[in-house]
Amino acid sequence: MTEFNYVAVLVAAVAAFVVSGAWYAAFGSHLARLHDAYADAGRPPPSVAAAEVVRSAVVAAVLAGLLAWTGIESWGGAVALGLVAWVGFPVVILSGSVLHEKVPWRLAAIHAGDWLVKLLVITTIVGIWR
Repeated sequence: MTEFNYVAVLVAAVAAFVVSGAWYAAFGSHLARLHDAYADAGRPPPSVAAAEVVRSAVVAAVLAGLLAWTGIESWGGAVALGLVAWVGFPVVILSGSVLHEKVPWRLAAIHAGDWLVKLLVITTIVGIWR
């Protein structure tokens, strides 16, 4: 088992935050039509942005740990782990919200796409940067 790089985890967390921000900026008008919480969405307060970076850092640390624990050292293996994690967690959770809480499937799809991008960015960075 190899150790993971704490700097890579931090860089991956910031990169995931930036990519996620761009994702939601691109889908902002769709989100506003799908849910009232996004109707007046502007720039989030600094506390929300900081919380998102921390959340991304936790995800990056967990994925870096999984990569180290499994011994995955290739770019392809890291991306595969990101895809498996995406299907196994966000997709399952978000589909449950559609089935049980009547969340619009388009809203869940936007969130699922965000998670796909974040997980691929994180696993690529922490998987390559050893």
